[in-house]
Amino acid sequence: MPGINANEIRVAGTGSLYVAPAHTPAPADFTKTWDSPWANLGYTSSDGVKFVKKDKLDPVDTWQSVAAIRYVFSDRDFSVKFALLQINSDTLPFFFSSPAPSTANVYEIAAAPRVDERALGIEFSDGPNVRHRFYIPRGVVTETDETSVTRTSAIKLGITFTALTPINARFEPLAQWSMNTAAAAAAEAEDQEQPA
Repeated sequence: MPGINANEIRVAGTGSLYVAPAHTPAPADFTKTWDSPWANLGYTSSDGVKFVKKDKLDPVDTWQSVAAIRYVFSDRDFSVKFALLQINSDTLPFFFSSPAPSTANVYEIAAAPRVDERALGIEFSDGPNVRHRFYIPRGVVTETDETSVTRTSAIKLGITFTALTPINARFEPLAQWSMNTAAAAAAEAEDQEQPA
């Protein structure tokens, strides 16, 4: 049974974000990289990524009790927030939910926008041995932050990306978190071999 274990404390030292067409599978294991059609979104702000999980539970009330007798789930919202720092052909269409440009380097913001479904991948490392991956097979940009264009700081494309229920022939979760447990176990064994 898990207990106190300092080897399970994680600090996301460095990481990357990737985007691909909706339902693009994540790499099968940690020996595989995020190859095409996955696109690396480049530098992000030092705030990294924020995970936001909001569940709505509705009470079941009864005549016989003042307190709820049970709760049932009525809504689940799962989002990730981050700010992109690079301005290019991957980040701008993602931020604006716009199609790829028909004219090179010209990005149009549609008057009648369409929902641009994507898959999102996040990977972070904690030292040389430990890596974690987070994967959303289907989601959309549901909110963008106010963007400042000034001479004193980098432009930030602040994005909220919300997971949607996958719709295809095979079952997929709303999102998935995986870790290279073999490397983590090796690091733990190495620590235990150290003389006291």
